[in-house]
Amino acid sequence: MMAQPVNLNRFRKMKARAAGKARADENAVKFGRSKAERDLERARADKARRDLDGLKTDDPSSGG
Repeated sequence: MMAQPVNLNRFRKMKARAAGKARADENAVKFGRSKAERDLERARADKARRDLDGLKTDDPSSGG
């Protein structure tokens, strides 16, 4: 009986894919923010924008 040929490219690509995923996971932990953190920051920015818009006046005599 002969052994089946092994496709070394498949193993090389699987190893590279696994290394890339590990690096991506490390970066996600190091630099990433959770969805809750992103949503909270977006909500705070929207509120600040609304508050600022509420303070604006439409005074035509201001020369603006």
